[in-house]
Amino acid sequence: MKLHKASRDNVKIKIGIQGAAGSGKTKSALLVSYGLAGDWSKVAVIDTENRSSELYSHLGAFNVLPLMAPFTPERFREAILTCINADMEVIIIDSISSEWQNILQEHSSLTGNSYTNWSKFTPRHQLFVDTIVHADVHIICTLRSKQAYVLNEKNGKHVPEKVGMKPVQRDDMDYELSLVFQLSMQHLATVIKDRTEIFGGTHEFRITIDTGKRLKGWCEQETEEQELVRAINDCHDIPSLKSIFEQHPIYQESLRIHFNNRKKQLLTSNGQHRDN
Repeated sequence: MKLHKASRDNVKIKIGIQGAAGSGKTKSALLVSYGLAGDWSKVAVIDTENRSSELYSHLGAFNVLPLMAPFTPERFREAILTCINADMEVIIIDSISSEWQNILQEHSSLTGNSYTNWSKFTPRHQLFVDTIVHADVHIICTLRSKQAYVLNEKNGKHVPEKVGMKPVQRDDMDYELSLVFQLSMQHLATVIKDRTEIFGGTHEFRITIDTGKRLKGWCEQETEEQELVRAINDCHDIPSLKSIFEQHPIYQESLRIHFNNRKKQLLTSNGQHRDN
């Protein structure tokens, strides 16, 4: 046994994106994946939805591995390992709800004691989960959600009330993930679990490629100086660049070359626009 200092270096994040049909899970997963990888050829989708991910092929030339029934934990594990062996950097599993639905279907078909029958399925499901958690790649899992209701007593009557979207997976699945987004039918994301602490206090927002870039920075433990370099390069006008420069006096000397280069690029770009 040996102690070491805690550090976060090149973490491979595991993300859940859950929502009802039509909420934008697949597209959101693809946008995040590109932000993480920066290269569509390093993104793979394990597609259990009749190749529906290919409806978004206009986004980029990502890879697709169609997965057909039966959606057993073993087949999902094989698909994940296939993507890893193909040197993918981000794997999207669309969706992992199919695995749990298959488990429930197999369990319900058995006779005998329902409780003891779970001993046949829990280890298989756990192997699937462990494959996701321990994989040395980023993995984004989409989960189908359904509306959950509870019965509350009002004026002597039991009235059903909505209590939120319940994902179709084992109840403790979110425990295994570092970050979980809930999508509304307006394609807006709410963060319901966040070990990264990036989205603390964030209201509903639309997932974009930049969401993935922010997560990539967290995974690589991006320093404040590196974050500033990225902000400088993302500036689209001189006033914004000047504002960054003035707000960070301690980095003005070390990053002066980055500021000056971006300023030249913006001035050149503006000059070309005027000429046109």
